[in-house]
Amino acid sequence: MSIIDAQNRVWMLAPDIGEEEQIFVKEAFESNWIAPLGTNVDKFEEELSNHFHNYDVHIVSSGTAAIHLSLKALNIKPNDVVLCQSFTFAGSAFPILYEKAIPVFIDSEKETWNLDPSLLEDAILYYQRKNIKPAAIIAVHLYGMPAKMNEIIALSLKYDIPVIEDAAEAMGSVYEDSNCGTLGDIGIVSFNGNKIITTSGGGAIISNDFEYINKARFYSNGSRDNLHYYSHSDIGYNYRMSNVLAGIGRGQLLNLDKKVEVKRFIYNTYKAILGEVEGISFLDEPKNSFCNRWLTNVTMSNKLQQQIDIDKIKKRFDKLNIETRFLWNPMHLQPVFNGSKYFGGDVSESLFKSGICLPSTTTMTMEEVAEVANLLKEMFYA
Repeated sequence: MSIIDAQNRVWMLAPDIGEEEQIFVKEAFESNWIAPLGTNVDKFEEELSNHFHNYDVHIVSSGTAAIHLSLKALNIKPNDVVLCQSFTFAGSAFPILYEKAIPVFIDSEKETWNLDPSLLEDAILYYQRKNIKPAAIIAVHLYGMPAKMNEIIALSLKYDIPVIEDAAEAMGSVYEDSNCGTLGDIGIVSFNGNKIITTSGGGAIISNDFEYINKARFYSNGSRDNLHYYSHSDIGYNYRMSNVLAGIGRGQLLNLDKKVEVKRFIYNTYKAILGEVEGISFLDEPKNSFCNRWLTNVTMSNKLQQQIDIDKIKKRFDKLNIETRFLWNPMHLQPVFNGSKYFGGDVSESLFKSGICLPSTTTMTMEEVAEVANLLKEMFYA
């Protein structure tokens, strides 16, 4: 008998809110500090700094805003070339266009699904031959899986190109004993409603270079000059986070380790059941990486896709009121980036065509996870 009620949707990534969040939010209301100022803002930045090895942290309105501020902090100008992972959410790349810079997309490697260091160097050398030095590299830890940062950082140092580390999906992930977000020149995380910890909407910019954080604060606060009246010498943005939302973040951060533990248990449950199906593949961790397993996804062999493709799987789950999602559609295939230079083959494109994301909400029971897995398994034996 099914334990999944068709009247109540099984969400893929629903927020998981506890009592601690309500305490901090109540304090914000009781103090009447609901603006982008207050104790929760200061404390959330301090607590995030403690998590990120005492790096400087500035909290903002979204992960996309954090990437935009990172580009501003690096002084990216119109027509600068920015090298960006193609297999990612559009928020990784849109800020390049905000600054009228030129996005150049790089394919993924198969081990982590992230930026391929070999292709990254091909792109750097291509522009070097044109006497153009790329202004920045945006590397993403997709679905919480750490990218090959040793190789990427080595290229960054070799060619003197700063790295923006998009750890939007990787809060709680670790690469060689360092938290994701602290490996590049600037790191960002997201606290969107579907992330492993959430402020409903929000993000943070992280760096051990205070000047980058100082610039980010300046731009996120409307680029207000240091005068006793309102004066603006540069274009600014209203990217600040409110004291109320920061309170939610403080409560969420207290339970980060527990949420990661649950996410990994969800992944292991799916793998234990679906791993028995020939042609189903999971993204395994390299030895030097610890993945938060933010979102469990599977890919299917060509043989399985001929039997039942991802469109049919999604439609069947939709009828059961179970939310699923395709993997990211690569940026170089997006209409908005039509004509952008691309380096690589078909790794990211084949992942998009063969993969599907499964419900991974930390409030799911393990019985629900097992039922979703068995429902998918049954589709291959129908």
